[in-house]
Amino acid sequence: MIDDAGAKAAKVKTLLLCTGKIYYDLLDKQRTDKREDVAIVRLEQLYPLPEKHLDAIFKKYKNAKVRWVQEEPANMGAWMYLLFQLNGKRSLELVSREAAASPAVGFKKLHDKQQTEVVGKAFEKVSE
Repeated sequence: MIDDAGAKAAKVKTLLLCTGKIYYDLLDKQRTDKREDVAIVRLEQLYPLPEKHLDAIFKKYKNAKVRWVQEEPANMGAWMYLLFQLNGKRSLELVSREAAASPAVGFKKLHDKQQTEVVGKAFEKVSE
């Protein structure tokens, strides 16, 4: 697990958890928009799930809404696994492509559009 070194926990209203290369798209958006209210934490080990580290992250960002962000459609990727492992211990919001039969859309232009939408949704402001 790799925490957001630049985040100030007291300012964070949204905690983005992710794994893989989507992190770089999220990081680019965070830097471009100068978003100090968003922390990005990479979960690079899914099994066994580092529950103690996750608990420490949740405690550190205790006032933040937690979103799991993945490139894959909702019915793929690590989303279902995380729900199973966390077993209701923590509320997570999913930010991903819609459920689909294939992990890829097959057209670069459409992929890029969907990727921009996923990243944008991840950074939507939390309603207070």
